[in-house]
Amino acid sequence: AALQENLDKKLFGQHLVSKVVVKAVRGFLNNTNAKKPLALSLHGWTGTGKNFVSKIVAESIYKRGLQSKYVHQFVATLHFPHAHSINLYKDQLQSWIRGNVSICPRSLFIFDEMDKMHAGLIDSIKPFLDYYELLDGVSYRQAIFIFLSNAGAEKITEVALDFWRNGRTREDIQLTDIQNALSVSVFNNKNSGFWHSTLIDRNLIDYFIPFLPLEYKHVKMCVRVDIESRGYSVDEDIVSRIADEMTYFPREERIYSDKGCKTVDAKLDYYYDF
Repeated sequence: AALQENLDKKLFGQHLVSKVVVKAVRGFLNNTNAKKPLALSLHGWTGTGKNFVSKIVAESIYKRGLQSKYVHQFVATLHFPHAHSINLYKDQLQSWIRGNVSICPRSLFIFDEMDKMHAGLIDSIKPFLDYYELLDGVSYRQAIFIFLSNAGAEKITEVALDFWRNGRTREDIQLTDIQNALSVSVFNNKNSGFWHSTLIDRNLIDYFIPFLPLEYKHVKMCVRVDIESRGYSVDEDIVSRIADEMTYFPREERIYSDKGCKTVDAKLDYYYDF
């Protein structure tokens, strides 16, 4: 219930995300006989809410949220920066996952910047995501894996634009309109950690979740919430000014914010003496 409430209140313009994430996480947590770990892959442009959603998922399961010792975050450019060390990274990653799931079967692993991860590295965790009852005496069936990536964002925008140009609302977009094309796009993207990945090939990712590009009205929603969270009353003039300062694409239509809500916080500092 808290997961649904937080997504409804704080996530804007992402009807597909709210619906799929709540259904997937709730169903998995209530399943006493899961056949494999839950694997969610979140895709979309910067600032559309991928990190935010993974944070809310962590907070809905663990008392300390992302600070819990059972939540493990990996950032490709920080934890796996060198291509020549990929074999070392594979060993370390497998050892880390094995050790932590042994301590807590309900461990959460979040992999950020999948589009910057070296191809092949993510495949090293394939055995942990597969339909095995036990691996060396350890069951991984209660674990959760969340992957975050910009890969596939172009395909998501393409679908959203087609709907807009045909006079249909973004709320008309269904997961079936995007999911298959998205998985193929990510699989064939050489700049993705999922490039020709066995995780996709073997259908081990349960859901490819598209984050739609955010429109002007969604940016304004982000600004209002950010102002309120700092204890200030909302000034609609400032809300509009910040939203107007964002850059939008495509060049002609100018529908979608190219940074989503990413820079809202920094822009607010300019208008208020915090």
